[in-house]
Amino acid sequence: MSITDPHPTGFNAEAPLPVVVATGMSGSGLSTAMKCLEDLGYEAVDNLRLSLLQPLVSQSHDRPLVIGIDSRTRDFNAQSLLAEIDRLRARPDLRVRLLFMDAHADTLRRRYTETRRPHPLAADRPVLDGIAHERVIMQPLRDAADEVVDTTYFSIHDARRHLAGLFHLDDGAALRIFVTSFSYRQGVPREADLVFDVRFLDNPHWDPRLRPMSGLDQPVADYVARDPDYADFFSNLTRLLEPLLPRYVREGKHYLTIAIGCTGGRHRSVFITHALAGWLTGLGYKVGEAHRDLDRKEPAAAASAVTPATDQGGTPAREIPKEGA
Repeated sequence: MSITDPHPTGFNAEAPLPVVVATGMSGSGLSTAMKCLEDLGYEAVDNLRLSLLQPLVSQSHDRPLVIGIDSRTRDFNAQSLLAEIDRLRARPDLRVRLLFMDAHADTLRRRYTETRRPHPLAADRPVLDGIAHERVIMQPLRDAADEVVDTTYFSIHDARRHLAGLFHLDDGAALRIFVTSFSYRQGVPREADLVFDVRFLDNPHWDPRLRPMSGLDQPVADYVARDPDYADFFSNLTRLLEPLLPRYVREGKHYLTIAIGCTGGRHRSVFITHALAGWLTGLGYKVGEAHRDLDRKEPAAAASAVTPATDQGGTPAREIPKEGA
């Protein structure tokens, strides 16, 4: 699909015009979001002065709009922007959504350090000072946002995939579901709508033959499936989800992220994620599958330093020596 198509695929010209106001923390991926939505079929207008928002939207448009406004904008004011968005939402011919891009302060600082660019609000001060100041002035927008996308642990590919799920223009599509495995040691995915912990299942990490493998390998899958509690767990999980999914659709939710976690994000969570994605596909849903921490490299010595008692003892993740469970 060309981004210059006057009527992008899936856009119903009779429905209210989709308008996305995109904002967020500097360095969090706002430019990536603008480009992603442009590729989806939106007309993109970046760094728009706040005083021009109403005139722009009032023009005749035959394509959805994504409008970038952030703290760099000359007449930027968070409360004024929220007031302008409320005015737009009062129009029945528009469907207005506020997108806020975000990331941890340490991640934002690292991105600025790597690119050697000054923070727009801290030209002559440490980057963290600018981030802290911007956080204060942007917080009202984050609190009011329809969608908050945290890119702390996202690659560019992850960000584009998540944004495409949230803002696709295929109005006739069923609920789109993204299922990902993850390591609790690396943190719960912030974009997750539903999170399930599978650390209670037998851990293939303690079998030296299975340790180098992943949950996508058949010997690991067979090992996890032999756990006496696996069959009941998976049956109950699917029984829980099946009636929920149509209710999400009925409430207007078009994109759902399910996260499955285990200790190291390599074995149990990967197997369950793959099985769940297959089951959801069998129900007819559009399903994406990923394994966030599967390829994360960890020191080999760390694995030998862990004992099964440590894994089962409830020690906080930051204190557990790294292992690949």
